[in-house]
Amino acid sequence: MTPTAALALHDLPELVVGDLVFKVAPPRRGKTIEIIVERDASLVIKAPPAVTVERVMRFVAAKRQWVYRKLVEKDALTGPPIVKKFVEGEGFAYLGRSYRLTLTPEGTGLRLDRGRFHLPAAEADQGANAMRQWYTDVGRKWLQKRICPWAARLGEQSVGVEVRDLGYRWGSARPHTGPQRINIHWATLQLPPSLIDYVLVHELAHLREANHTPKFWSIVARLMPGYQSEKSALASIGRSIWLGTAVK
Repeated sequence: MTPTAALALHDLPELVVGDLVFKVAPPRRGKTIEIIVERDASLVIKAPPAVTVERVMRFVAAKRQWVYRKLVEKDALTGPPIVKKFVEGEGFAYLGRSYRLTLTPEGTGLRLDRGRFHLPAAEADQGANAMRQWYTDVGRKWLQKRICPWAARLGEQSVGVEVRDLGYRWGSARPHTGPQRINIHWATLQLPPSLIDYVLVHELAHLREANHTPKFWSIVARLMPGYQSEKSALASIGRSIWLGTAVK
């Protein structure tokens, strides 16, 4: 047993267990230990007055996978579903700006032209599919160019970007052998460019560290100093992002 493990938990301002760092809350009543994952993804441990560090470390070790899952959820797209109608004048965001929809009497396919989205009225019933595909196709080219300077900061010559539907995740990435690649949700193209940059940086950092550990956040900070403001803005704006739900 190490000297630290024998200490009472509340003698410490914070507790480090492997790659997880917990703020130690004031003693709580009762006999149970509790882990709190705050909205900003910081970790707090709450425990009775006399509990030892050793006991808490065992508790955290048993809950480690649960903590990782909760940290992942903090990066998710959250909020009530945003519903769109493919009717004249409906607004759709692209790179942080809103563009109105115009239904045209002829033509094929969806396009963005002169500050408006244009969609043939005859294709409005398939508008959601057309819009998702438009974000995917346009986003693939835009993101591949956008990621280059961020990848260079990480020390990668090139990183591929796949644009797809990722459910409630902005992006995903895991390090692997060979050319590196990250995945980005098509809905991300609705965000302002500065927030898209944060999503790219976040996923690039996962190429070096799979979990949201202190090492991970240090990589994010190195690539994007002051990233906390973008992280906070993303959590707020993310609630208003359209994920493809439409009604006639």
